[in-house]
Amino acid sequence: MSDKVIAAFGEVMIRLCPPGKKRFAQVFPGELEATFGGGEANVSAALALLGASSRYLTALPDNAVARTFGNFMAGVGVDASRILYTKTGRMGVYYAEMGSNMRGSNVVYDRDGSSVALLTPDKYDFAAMLDGVSHLHLTGITPSLSKAAFETTLALAQYADAHGITISVDLNYRKKLWNWDPSLTKNQLAEKCMKPIASLATAIIGNEEDAQDVFGISAANTSIEQGKLAIDGYREVASNLSAAFPKAKYIAITLRESISADHNNWGGMLYDTASQTAHFAPLDADGSYAPYPIPNIVDRFGGGDSFCAGLLYALHDPELASPELAIRFAVAASAIKHTIPGDINFTSRAEVLNLMKGSTSGRVQR
Repeated sequence: MSDKVIAAFGEVMIRLCPPGKKRFAQVFPGELEATFGGGEANVSAALALLGASSRYLTALPDNAVARTFGNFMAGVGVDASRILYTKTGRMGVYYAEMGSNMRGSNVVYDRDGSSVALLTPDKYDFAAMLDGVSHLHLTGITPSLSKAAFETTLALAQYADAHGITISVDLNYRKKLWNWDPSLTKNQLAEKCMKPIASLATAIIGNEEDAQDVFGISAANTSIEQGKLAIDGYREVASNLSAAFPKAKYIAITLRESISADHNNWGGMLYDTASQTAHFAPLDADGSYAPYPIPNIVDRFGGGDSFCAGLLYALHDPELASPELAIRFAVAASAIKHTIPGDINFTSRAEVLNLMKGSTSGRVQR
């Protein structure tokens, strides 16, 4: 694995979750399971756990809880030394209620006034944040928080681009966010903000809905609500994204078929813009697309982030950097995440490679 540093910038939150699959109404007053979560933080942690040189960039209030997060990230191998601790703002919280069968999961955000949402670009030291960094990962979540968070994300991307740092962007549309400009609809605001950021990216990543929600680019003959995906339609989605953002070398899309909250089929596509070739994973013995069946999901939160981490890791690893292997690694890594509680993919490179080789029995390793 290359020792080049992959950095990610964004907001991290405290995640509070009822134990098991209880509903909020069943646990208040009572105990909640507290962990950390946030799209970009999840990517940084997963990268480090896979063995990459990873750095996480954010702003947090200078208090004991926020410092605990920094210590946690350092503990899993992430460089947390460039986190900005400030007297401005707070640490956001999100409440996650796990769904089951026909009842979907539910998220409640409590993140208004967070440090990242309040701080303007001039409060950050971009040179120090990106010192030694070769790749910067961003998402559409942080720009959705506030005008200041958008401006900071864009300014950081522009600084990185000007200094020869490659950029990846996970579109990551969140319909409960994008509320900070009432003159525009959520989708209009997302498109306005994400266009200049995505235009700087060499890799654009999204799920089966993001391109439609952000840029109005949809796959034909697909019903997300019914969990039915017309896989070939995503070649056209990727081709259209490539035409709109010519700097992108790769367009990656996760493909989730939701049979129920507990049972998903999981796969992905990596589109190589130079050859205009779409690579799908996983494949069956005949070379046809055959998604991983995940009939007993433990926790799907962070599934897309683990895909991003797996893809970035593979593209930086000389042994895995071909499009065919990179998408197989990314999909396998994120499939394993569905078996792990919490936002973060506590998965090793060896475990991912074993799944790529077909090891799905879950036998005890002695």
